Amino acid sequence: MLRLVTRSLRRRPALWPVLLLAALLLPIPEAPAQDAYTFRIARLKYGGGGDWYSDETSLRHLLAFVREHTLLDVAPEEDVVEPGSDKLFTYPYVYLTGHGNVRFTDAEAERLRRYLEGGGFLHIDDNYGLDEHIRREMKKVFPEQEFVELPFSHPIYHIHFDFPNGLPKIHEHDGKPPQGFGLFDRNGRLAVFYTYETDLGDGWEPPSVHDNPPEKRRAALQMGTNILVYAMTRPMVP
Repeated sequence: MLRLVTRSLRRRPALWPVLLLAALLLPIPEAPAQDAYTFRIARLKYGGGGDWYSDETSLRHLLAFVREHTLLDVAPEEDVVEPGSDKLFTYPYVYLTGHGNVRFTDAEAERLRRYLEGGGFLHIDDNYGLDEHIRREMKKVFPEQEFVELPFSHPIYHIHFDFPNGLPKIHEHDGKPPQGFGLFDRNGRLAVFYTYETDLGDGWEPPSVHDNPPEKRRAALQMGTNILVYAMTRPMVP
């Protein structure tokens, strides 16, 4: 074929400009896309019928705040990951929220434990109504542990912004104080942080969604920043 093209060009040199133009117009294959960010975070899509997707834009606004106020090179949009997926292990921080039921299969619970024991971090944010379900399901993940309330001196409350009294109260539910609970890996590191009776995700949403005053929304964003910074910079010992 090449010989035939060569002979044609020798006989009809006027074909050269035509072929050159055709070559220039051919699409150039693109190189594989490379993620421009150091890391990405994910929202956990769980079973059981609960609204794992609630506060749909909350993480986007938190990530914008984190990118503005820290040096963390985090992608501006979250991914979605299921607890049984191998992709789970690619995220240093995974967020779980909702109002209703949560169910992990035995295989998913084992996969979550492997993820957390291997250095992953799970932030559970009760959006009201999650408590009884998440406590039951996390027992599948760490059957030997109960949630432990973290002292206000814990680094997660001070690592970037200072919260001397622990979690801020963002959204009123049952008149209870906000509490931060933890579960720990085999090295004693905080692996699961459960924010209860605060509803940080509501505070990350735009003001028009929940009508939170500016000071509460800022407190929610600052506390969310602390959680992300802590998850990214935890030492190998507590």
